Amino acid sequence: MKEERKPGRRIYICHTFYHVYISCLKELNLPTGGDGPIRGQAHLMLSSMSTDFGNLKERAERSGLFEKVIPYDEKEESFFPELAKYHKDRGNIVVNMLARIKYTRLMGKLQASFVPVDLREYEDIYVFCDSDPIGYYLSTHKIHYHALEDGLDCIRYYDTARYDNRGHFKLKAWMASKNLIFIQNGYSKYCLDMEVNDVSVLQYPCPKYIERPRKELVSGLGDGEKEILVSIFIENRLELEKTLASGAGCGHQVLILSEPLCDLETRKRIFRDIIEEYGKIDGQRAQILIKPHPRDVLDYKELFPEHIVLDGKFPMEVLNEVKGLALDRVVTVFTVPDAITFVKEKVFLGEDFMDKYEAPEIHRQNEQI
Repeated sequence: MKEERKPGRRIYICHTFYHVYISCLKELNLPTGGDGPIRGQAHLMLSSMSTDFGNLKERAERSGLFEKVIPYDEKEESFFPELAKYHKDRGNIVVNMLARIKYTRLMGKLQASFVPVDLREYEDIYVFCDSDPIGYYLSTHKIHYHALEDGLDCIRYYDTARYDNRGHFKLKAWMASKNLIFIQNGYSKYCLDMEVNDVSVLQYPCPKYIERPRKELVSGLGDGEKEILVSIFIENRLELEKTLASGAGCGHQVLILSEPLCDLETRKRIFRDIIEEYGKIDGQRAQILIKPHPRDVLDYKELFPEHIVLDGKFPMEVLNEVKGLALDRVVTVFTVPDAITFVKEKVFLGEDFMDKYEAPEIHRQNEQI
């Protein structure tokens, strides 16, 4: 039986733990009563396409923050072999665009049987990473939605919409505005707006960008809201705090955030080099803590048995809510560390560092727009 569309009903479609984290922040900033949207009535949809969420569904349900948590078996393009022929370069922009129009429609239609709910029942749909198949589904089926920045200031470092559509971008953006083709991050006809953390750091404007600073979402939380947030992401808080405390008596501490970079052998070399270069404070070896990225399959416990390896299945920002946690340094390659509040020094290595490990054009996307 089809559910009645309720005023104010909303759903968050998430592909990563960070997406869930921002969804939680948005909900925790809502009132618990009143006439408008209130906390606890939203639905959360978890796409398993790129992330194993483990038992996050159960913890999110127990928290009471969401009315329903829905698994989503989203399918990548490679699942549908009939789409491959539309990627052939025919040497003519008109012919290529006709093929892309057909691809857009077919991609959206093929996703339909895998979307587990009728999204037309929701008044507000929030989508992180609409470049994934769900964006094509919404566009093809003419369903309006709100887009949200995939990561903290991620468009600043990698503007996927313009990179993926470099060459005749204005023409392609116009076609997307008419729903002939699909472009992510605010260019789709059915994207109502695109939430970004800071408009001022973005090189290229988009008329649908709206600024929603993530730090304001965090500052709006009280102790009770913070407890709910931690309970959703940390399965065993006492164990985590014990692990963190085990290194507290060792003098200086350095947190290294892993990322799924390059091939595994190169990745091993990258993080060995990072530890060697940044694992000392005032000339003394520091206690190293490694927080694996949720999609990083490298076994850091086996590779670095002498260091503390944390669970990878939570967003790093949750560590801000661990009372008493104070580290000397955090080191990242491409993960923006601005939201971390428990360290004295933040080291963002970026593109110059990665030039030593792979061809620059692989990670310097914005320079190729």
